Amino acid sequence: MSGLTNRRIVLASRPEGRPTPADFRIEDVAAPEPREGELLLKVLYLSLDPYMRGRMSAAKSYAPPVELGAVMVGGTVARVVRSRHPDYAEGDFVFSYSGWQSYALSKGEGLRKLDPAAAPLSTALGVLGMPGFTAYAGLLTIGRPQPGETVVVAAASGPVGATVGQLARIKGARAVGIAGGPEKCAYVRDTLGFDAVVDHRAPDFAERLKEACPKGVDVYFENVGGAVWDAVFPLFNEFARIPVCGLIAQYNSTGPFEGPDRLPIVMRDVLSKSLTLRGFIQREFVSQLPDFYRDMSAWIREGRVRYREDIVEGLDRAPEAFIGLLDGRNFGKLVVKVDESA
Repeated sequence: MSGLTNRRIVLASRPEGRPTPADFRIEDVAAPEPREGELLLKVLYLSLDPYMRGRMSAAKSYAPPVELGAVMVGGTVARVVRSRHPDYAEGDFVFSYSGWQSYALSKGEGLRKLDPAAAPLSTALGVLGMPGFTAYAGLLTIGRPQPGETVVVAAASGPVGATVGQLARIKGARAVGIAGGPEKCAYVRDTLGFDAVVDHRAPDFAERLKEACPKGVDVYFENVGGAVWDAVFPLFNEFARIPVCGLIAQYNSTGPFEGPDRLPIVMRDVLSKSLTLRGFIQREFVSQLPDFYRDMSAWIREGRVRYREDIVEGLDRAPEAFIGLLDGRNFGKLVVKVDESA
């Protein structure tokens, strides 16, 4: 054994509806000693993302569920503390999928070396990581914004939505964001530079969104679903493109949805307006990763893409922070600082 203690958070039970702290369990176990061809990673930062709610469920999905008693999944930034792998040395920084724990054993598969001099390490979990790439691939490949078009994005203050709107403007389109509350809306408008932003909490939200999109909607990047989708849907122009990235408003739902069956109306407009409605998972576009790293790094250096991080201190706070993420309480990319020395 390595002599180190690994604190880990495992899935204790499958939530019914909204997760609770009781669905997680904290364990302290001995960290493993790497064998030949392996390395031991010390996790510095952990990414918390909405997709994790789906992995807590046993329902069939695009990825297998986390088993009961297993470490919760998640992207991480880590430092190599012990190495018996020829490609990695002690002290190297890497991106990994080590999950909700302080140490992890790796055989080197799926790791990506990081240069702390090139960008803050935590950005590998946000604007230069999965959320940034999700925005890049989904918008540019499926949305295909053209100069002068209107691009609407839900959850516009979050790591994906914020990037989508800024990329839309880089491509010459008009960016309209949807966010919750005055502070987030001000950030989207004043810091990120969106052309317009609408508060989905406003009682006249649908009317305000229509006013913000006088020429209709050509691209809608879907992160939310629910009432936000209902407000955007009537505004679609002919040949509108809808990359479906997430449906956070529905992740905690149980049983059938309330209200009338809207599917016939949706399908009518898909046909009559020639809409493109395309769900996607960012891993489908891995061949674009070199272009993404090149382009996004340049846009950040040039000040054309800005980002915000919401840092939570301590692994023990991950369950509470994750539940808050599903409730919309975070502001920016939610990251847990696992190692206080990071």
